[in-house]
Amino acid sequence: MKNNTSLIYSIALIVGDALALTVAFTIAYILRVSLDHSPLSAQVHAYTYITILTSLLPFWILFFSFLGLYNSRVYEKRFSELGRLFVGTFIGILFVISYSYMTSTAIFPARLVTAYGFALAFVCVLLFRTMARGIRRELFNYGFGINSVLLVGDTKTTHRLVEALKNTAATGYEVIGVVGGFKHPIKKDDSYRQYGSFSEAVSHLRKRQLHTIIQTELYADTQRNDEVLTYAQENHAAYRFVPGNSELFVGKIEVDLFQSVPIIAVHQTALIGWGRVVKRLTDLILGSVLLVIASPFMLVVAIAILVTDGGPVFFRQERLSRFAARVRILKFRSHNLSYSGMTPEEAFRKMERPDLLKQYRENGDQLRQDPRVTPLGRFLRRTSLDELPQLINVVTGDISLVGPRALVADELDKYDRKNLILSVKSGMTGLAQISGVSDLSFGERRKLDLYYVQNWTFWGDMVILAKTFWVVLFHKGTRT
Repeated sequence: MKNNTSLIYSIALIVGDALALTVAFTIAYILRVSLDHSPLSAQVHAYTYITILTSLLPFWILFFSFLGLYNSRVYEKRFSELGRLFVGTFIGILFVISYSYMTSTAIFPARLVTAYGFALAFVCVLLFRTMARGIRRELFNYGFGINSVLLVGDTKTTHRLVEALKNTAATGYEVIGVVGGFKHPIKKDDSYRQYGSFSEAVSHLRKRQLHTIIQTELYADTQRNDEVLTYAQENHAAYRFVPGNSELFVGKIEVDLFQSVPIIAVHQTALIGWGRVVKRLTDLILGSVLLVIASPFMLVVAIAILVTDGGPVFFRQERLSRFAARVRILKFRSHNLSYSGMTPEEAFRKMERPDLLKQYRENGDQLRQDPRVTPLGRFLRRTSLDELPQLINVVTGDISLVGPRALVADELDKYDRKNLILSVKSGMTGLAQISGVSDLSFGERRKLDLYYVQNWTFWGDMVILAKTFWVVLFHKGTRT
């Protein structure tokens, strides 16, 4: 009962992308050649221009494919799709320029056509995909392209999936049955039915198309598991299962043959091999650029600290990074000199305010009006300007641009899974910072750190960096 709607949508994206690129470069040609009467660098007839570009479009689409832009795991995630579209468009225009150079073929009548083409290609493809996504969701409302799902198992995960897939018009999935959901009876407004056994479910659902089976509970009886898998294979339904120990399968997973035996290798983090090389190069290049850009601001902040409070400009503290390596993190000093360098216990004890220490710890190691912080320091923390010196730590390799929050040993000792968090370098920013750091408890922030470690991707880093700028600009979730 294979559902071909995802394939149809992917084909529609391929055709639409090709048309959008053609339209973009046609407009680019008109803007520079027909509407702009400045001298041209080469006389390229419109027919020749379009013919060559359309003949190169399959290669452009191939680049998009390599970037996963026709994979549902990408095109269903708006931000990830946006980043890959930009990279794919850039690679595509470089390919066309390289082809023109290597074959000594004049394709662009002027340099501006190349610039217009790149910008318009990205915009046109993005607009097309936005419309395609809207049309697809509208079709969900009419029942077209819906993926019917049968859940097998009676666990908390089962009911989390039921809730997550409840809005069929948005997700495109419809739960039509749950096998063994009697520990958690259905609600009156639930549209699916519960079954006592898998055979009962498939017998009752025989007349309905079943596209996906998700087994959330592996049975001790292997015959019952085989029954579910065999039915999925024989009826061409997608089959997925949720491992009993879900924590075991959240890192990087590799399936391989070991002495002719199929095995699954689970790494602590997805950040291994070439991923580490790419991440370090990104830190070095992007960190250096950001450091140069930030230097004038850092100079102004340093002078402001000296004028308003005197004393040292920087605050240095030993933090933990990858493999529990101890690094000296740099920040602009935001605490009053009287409390700078002290632990919270020491500082609040010195000011004889144990009540504030209790409030500080209960609030996830944060205090909205922290008396230790100077007025300038409060501004620096609110705008995250106090973090700028950490770009030096990024360039020197102590920490990364993105990663778990660098913590002192005493703080991290509170978390029983600290060794997993310390399997990658700490970062200037991370999931907690873009998720509203002032609203999250210590434990919740560490869970986000752990999720990052076990599910790292390069594109995820780019998304976090982009969202960090958004958070900083609009002060969402920043410290006070």
